[in-house]
Amino acid sequence: MAQKPSIPKGTRDFTPAEMARRNYIFDTIREVFHLFGFRQIETPAMENLSTLMGKYGEEGDKLLFKILNSGDFISGVDRQLLDDPDARGRLASQLCEKGLRYDLTVPFARFVVMHRNDLQMPFKRYQIQPVWRADRPQKGRYREFFQCDADIVGSDGLFNEIELLKMIDEVFSRLGIRIAIKLNNRKILAGIAEFIGEPDKLTDITVAIDKIDKIGIDNVKAELTERGLSAEAIERLVPVLMIDGTITERLDKLNTVIGASETGRIGVQELAEVATGILNRGLKAQLDLDVSLARGLNYYTGTIIEVKALDVEIGSISGGGRYDNLTGVFGMSDLSGVGVSFGADRIYDVLNTLNLYPSEILQSTRVLFVNFGRNEMIASIKALDKFRAAGISAELYPDPAKIKKQMKYADDLGIPFVAMIGDTEASNGTITLKNMTTGEQSQLTVDDAIAQVR
Repeated sequence: MAQKPSIPKGTRDFTPAEMARRNYIFDTIREVFHLFGFRQIETPAMENLSTLMGKYGEEGDKLLFKILNSGDFISGVDRQLLDDPDARGRLASQLCEKGLRYDLTVPFARFVVMHRNDLQMPFKRYQIQPVWRADRPQKGRYREFFQCDADIVGSDGLFNEIELLKMIDEVFSRLGIRIAIKLNNRKILAGIAEFIGEPDKLTDITVAIDKIDKIGIDNVKAELTERGLSAEAIERLVPVLMIDGTITERLDKLNTVIGASETGRIGVQELAEVATGILNRGLKAQLDLDVSLARGLNYYTGTIIEVKALDVEIGSISGGGRYDNLTGVFGMSDLSGVGVSFGADRIYDVLNTLNLYPSEILQSTRVLFVNFGRNEMIASIKALDKFRAAGISAELYPDPAKIKKQMKYADDLGIPFVAMIGDTEASNGTITLKNMTTGEQSQLTVDDAIAQVR
């Protein structure tokens, strides 16, 4: 008995209907990327493991999918490592020279360093490709998923941040998703750590406060205590996290509280410039300043961006920020950049939940020609080719099956028109065109039928 086929956990098949919806998302994002002057690159699915290791922290390294060396992969291995549980990392490096990419950012950094002599700076790139993580699969979390990244490298100007925010607004406006954009700045977080007298505990502070939305302020305070912050420091921190009011009022209050810190003051100035800049250009999204927002603290050095859907309970659907040394790990220092990533899978879930897909995206074929037999096929094929030459997707049912079966095929696939060429139509050069939605049918010339379908 043949084994029942299956796919690896955390991966998915996509049906034609699902692919039509996914392509609607990718095409919308791609069109906006082009509109804003970004150019597409692609990098290999696999990278040298030396490129990937050590870039995502200890946990990230564990989640890398490693690829066994081809041929006799065991021959060059130090046999003593096989029995040493503490040497698994070194064993993996001897067995595997390559790994599947974990994200698009590190391969992009490698790309910039390798091609630096051919790139015009600032370089605006986008990439839409799958990534792989050996994570524990669960609802909304997969081992293979797509990322849609756009980055601008080689420029320090805050206009870049404003452009990215405008681009985010345009993407979600086109998709019909109402969003809130949350903004913060890494320098503000550093200023807060100085203000409460704990500059060395910046990472501990931000890891904890980034969870406010999930676990609440009381649990955050408890975690901060566990991480070694004094009661006095926590007491000074909480009012800063609770700052409210309009965007201008929040910025003024922040400046009053952390303005004594030069880093904090610069962070407030940068945040004010970005917020004012995007609001002056007209923003359909809701804008919110969130001083608890950290998003991968060690990675970002300036502006931090996170996007939430307003009408669906789900994690962030886009995010990004400013980084000052993307390529430093590959020996090319002082290259500043800013980027955002769109979460295609979560956007897909939001559009499904809100039923926001245009009805026509599921229609791959506009016209089905009925097959009445060999003789009628000749006239049908001529008409079919004319429809396609006019840019209308059309197909001929391949077998002379019962009419009822052919009509059901059109109905099941949501094909809006059926064209029939029998003896009568073939002799006088016409088509009987049936509208599958209204049930109306009429006898027309090929050109008139093409015009009606359009």
